Amino acid sequence: MPGNTFGSFFKLTTFGESHGVAIGGIIDGCPAGIKIDLATIQKELDRRKPGQSAIVTQRKESDEVVFKSGIFEGITTGTPIAFEIKNKDAKSKDYSHIKDVYRPSHADFTYQKKYGHRDYRGGGRSSARETASRVVAGALAKQVLRSVSFHAFTFSVGNLSLVQPVEEIDFSLTEKSITRCPDPNLASQMEEYIKKVRKKGDTVGGVVACVIKNVPVGLGEPVFDKLHAELGKAMLSINAVKGFEIGSGFEGTKMLGSQHNDAILKNERTGSNYSGGVQGGISNGMPIYFKVAFKPVATLMQDQKSIDVHQKEAQVKGKGRHDPCVVPRAVPIVEAMAALVILDQLLLHQARKEFEF
Repeated sequence: MPGNTFGSFFKLTTFGESHGVAIGGIIDGCPAGIKIDLATIQKELDRRKPGQSAIVTQRKESDEVVFKSGIFEGITTGTPIAFEIKNKDAKSKDYSHIKDVYRPSHADFTYQKKYGHRDYRGGGRSSARETASRVVAGALAKQVLRSVSFHAFTFSVGNLSLVQPVEEIDFSLTEKSITRCPDPNLASQMEEYIKKVRKKGDTVGGVVACVIKNVPVGLGEPVFDKLHAELGKAMLSINAVKGFEIGSGFEGTKMLGSQHNDAILKNERTGSNYSGGVQGGISNGMPIYFKVAFKPVATLMQDQKSIDVHQKEAQVKGKGRHDPCVVPRAVPIVEAMAALVILDQLLLHQARKEFEF
């Protein structure tokens, strides 16, 4: 199965399945001599782990990461960094009833048709549990990118959405709510709505927004490897993501060019930031701003019609432990993938400068 590695200079290869012995990864290309705070990496994992609140899956995993190589006495050595996270609370029997049945909107059907064999326990490799490894790598990347800051937050859940401009958002409030929405009043509404949806055995989607500050000018490789294209690929590789937009996004289509253009000022900043910090595929020094759309979780605590592997009609019964809304736990994943992209592009940019002649 190809496609398990992300990045060109700073590379992450992940391994493992939802109900396997462990998940983990290997990071290659991390510069030597970087002081690593392991507690901070664990804190990032804790933001993503299951069982952290009443509105997420109640699977109980400590998600404690153990580093196997590449870090000595708290400092990176420049060699591959291997890490592992044990699976301790997998209840595989919860999935025996869908061994031969395809769950609607899951990867069951496509995996079976592509590979002829699949791990049906919790979705196997297609499970969002794989994203824990991305959070580890992203947390490490952040520590290399000390001057760059990443601020992801819940922008919307269902029809409940933030209305204030991104420039006015207080990012320090994001972690104050279990929904990770920086507006306290809206956060409470989102929490109650998710609980209400859960009681009905249903699920709901939403949007995670992200602001990256202090990105240097010049990152991005035209023509096909534009910075926003790399960010888009990173975000669309996350489970349940169905959309990506940067800057003004789709709303920009409703504006005139005279309204949308970002005027360049004498200090090399722009008067507005409808471009979202990227112009011509290259970072322009302004904050990078984008949104990521997450669909409703496909597993419902309701019966659904489907077919089995013999193409006979079947009924999928809701069972197991699942998130009614993935958005709150997706916030650190979005930040992690953004950090992987920015560090990878920065290392590529530096390599080009070193070899200029």
